[in-house]
Amino acid sequence: MARQPEVFVRSLEPEEAQRLVKITRTTKDRVRLRRAGIVLASVQGRSAAEAAAMFAMKPQYAREVIHAFNEQGFAALDPKWSGGRPPRFGPPVRETVCRVAKTPPTKLGRPFTTWSLSKLVEYLAEAKKITISVESVRQILRKAGIRWQATKTWKASRDLDFAAKMARVLDLYDHPPADARVICADEFGPLNLQPRPGRGWFPTRRPARPRATYNRTGGVRHMFAALDLATGQMFYRFRDRKRFTEFLAFLKRLRARFPAGKLYIVCDNYSPHKKAEVVDWCDLNGVELVFTPSNASWLNWIECEFTALRYFTLDGSDYQSHTAQETAIAGYVRWHNKRAQPKRHFAIDSKIRRPDYLPNVA
Repeated sequence: MARQPEVFVRSLEPEEAQRLVKITRTTKDRVRLRRAGIVLASVQGRSAAEAAAMFAMKPQYAREVIHAFNEQGFAALDPKWSGGRPPRFGPPVRETVCRVAKTPPTKLGRPFTTWSLSKLVEYLAEAKKITISVESVRQILRKAGIRWQATKTWKASRDLDFAAKMARVLDLYDHPPADARVICADEFGPLNLQPRPGRGWFPTRRPARPRATYNRTGGVRHMFAALDLATGQMFYRFRDRKRFTEFLAFLKRLRARFPAGKLYIVCDNYSPHKKAEVVDWCDLNGVELVFTPSNASWLNWIECEFTALRYFTLDGSDYQSHTAQETAIAGYVRWHNKRAQPKRHFAIDSKIRRPDYLPNVA
């Protein structure tokens, strides 16, 4: 009898391999665990017989699992339930429900910009002759991975030198010069005095209720901040204005803190950063300003630190004075710096790392 040819799993993307490993580590379903384990063993180069032996199964079972995974993907790992009531709505109806739900109502002649489940059911009955309940629609959308989510805006960069500028910034992040420092700088603010919404642990239905304000007479303050990638520490100064004079003074403070070697300051295209006085001083003092592409401030590593700063010091707060607010921010920065680690591996495996990436979203 001729030996059956070996069968192996198709080549997997890194995301698929990570998902497969996660399934083997977290799933509680024994059937799913067994199938995922066989596929993972095949990825590692084991034969079907060797993979089957690991789970005390027959080689033919392993071959069927591998073939099914190559054809159906991760759906082949889920155990099929053979009993129970058959679904009332078949694939055509389910596809129609999902397609309509993802289509803006205005394109279908409805006078509103978003669907509710009841409006969706009404449209399906009138236009598609599908009689279905609200709960059935909800379940169909849930199984299809369609969720009720908030829309968000995204500003695309129209910088003609986007690719070159992004490559420059990423190269500094990935390969910082040995005789220099890479520092990300930006302004945080404006910081005004007002109650800010936030989240916290409270008794059920008894969250904190901050006051409402209408007149804010305390003025605003601005925070100049810098993130040293070599240590992960932050440095800051509070000022009333954020003109080029304040920015230049902040650069001088950074130069005094790091007197040796060249400084690469990653910053955005805010006009005071490009003032002639700032540029001339940088040229004379071993400081190079590395500008992110326009409308691409997300390339500045300090932005994620600002997100954490806002979350832990401003959200849910109601400071009565700028002194109290700045004291809280200073305390958080000191806490952060004690636990800081060097910044490495920016946006690894992100789509921005692809050679053909361009910000073509609107």
